[in-house]
Amino acid sequence: MNAALVDAFEVQRPRLRRLAYRMLGSVSEAEDAVQDAWLRWTRAAEKVDDPAAWLVRATTRLCIDRLRRAKAEREAYRGPWLPEPLIEPLTDDPVEKAEEVSVAFLLALERLSPLERAVFLLHDVFDQDYAQVAQTLDRTEAAVRQLASRARAHVQDARPRFTVDEHRAKELAEAFMIAAAEADYGRLASLLTEDAIMVTDGGGKRKAALRVMVGRDDIIGLFQGIRWRAGFPEQGSFEAVRVNGYPGLLLHLPDGPETIAFEPGEDGRIAAIYAMRNPEKLGHVV
Repeated sequence: MNAALVDAFEVQRPRLRRLAYRMLGSVSEAEDAVQDAWLRWTRAAEKVDDPAAWLVRATTRLCIDRLRRAKAEREAYRGPWLPEPLIEPLTDDPVEKAEEVSVAFLLALERLSPLERAVFLLHDVFDQDYAQVAQTLDRTEAAVRQLASRARAHVQDARPRFTVDEHRAKELAEAFMIAAAEADYGRLASLLTEDAIMVTDGGGKRKAALRVMVGRDDIIGLFQGIRWRAGFPEQGSFEAVRVNGYPGLLLHLPDGPETIAFEPGEDGRIAAIYAMRNPEKLGHVV
């Protein structure tokens, strides 16, 4: 393959990776889908007039196939399911827009069919017009519009309503970690909204709650139980980062890494906590 065709793919790679991650909720699977798109590109590139459109179409269809194959696996998943964490340095200018990669938004996308998910992302997130989306998915424009309407009804309330700046994000994450480590449950409670939730994903591979904690008291009860049974935290280190656009923590623990994302709520308090402990979803974390 000549250099021009290789360059044409590499120019599109970041966009394809962003699309695939939002489709699949997995960093590793997104990379695999983009790699599969590359393999198809090596066989078809010389006949393609519009590389960008062709590559988006190929990546979207590959992701739809992966979602359909993963349906049974997702249904049999042990405990709550969370997307693989997308980790960025804690800055005021993140690469990824929080409203497009937030855990709540990706969980809302999980309720969509693969086709609804593709239509919504291509049109509402990646700004393709309905005619382009219809061509990508080999559907009529009318069918695509209907799919988009259904998808919006599911995800309209899932985008983040509150944001915090870099300084406040770091403060929030570190205050939570210190309060938990010191078993300061009063301080911990003050950081949470009354109706806060906590979701922990261990995938059956590491200890994690098998249900969603709902409400400040439920969450505090979980930390009290952890402290009573095993002490908290394990010896290790942590750093403040952005996790899926949220303020968060990357923990380096003896039994492996863990990420915690804090969804900001009213008055700068925490409306949701998302903890990833499944080692199979943390392979890209160093």
